[in-house]
Amino acid sequence: QVQLVESGGGLVQPGGSLRLSCAASESIFSIYAMGWYRQAPGKERSEVATITSGGILNYADSVKGRFTISRDNAKNTVYLQMNSLKPEDTAVYYCNADVVAFGNPYRMDYWGKGTLVTVSS
Repeated sequence: QVQLVESGGGLVQPGGSLRLSCAASESIFSIYAMGWYRQAPGKERSEVATITSGGILNYADSVKGRFTISRDNAKNTVYLQMNSLKPEDTAVYYCNADVVAFGNPYRMDYWGKGTLVTVSS
């Protein structure tokens, strides 16, 4: 079973920065992609940023130029550097991993429990 543990959320003022981390358990055989999604109150979960095993990056239009996704393959960890934060970035941020785990031959999506980011003065 793949476990994803997010950290780094919190309260920040508009214009501030936060860095989210997502550490995946060592039970991963291969990674297709990892990424971050968010869900604001009353809204559906939406993609924020993803990075594939080949290093292809994808960002939501609303965060381009402000957020940067990166990864440390040796640590099975993905990061989301968030700069110039806006109140509309307030949401629960979820880590996602599209992987094949040891003991399970099927490619599956796994989710973390989420970390709350609040942007407010």
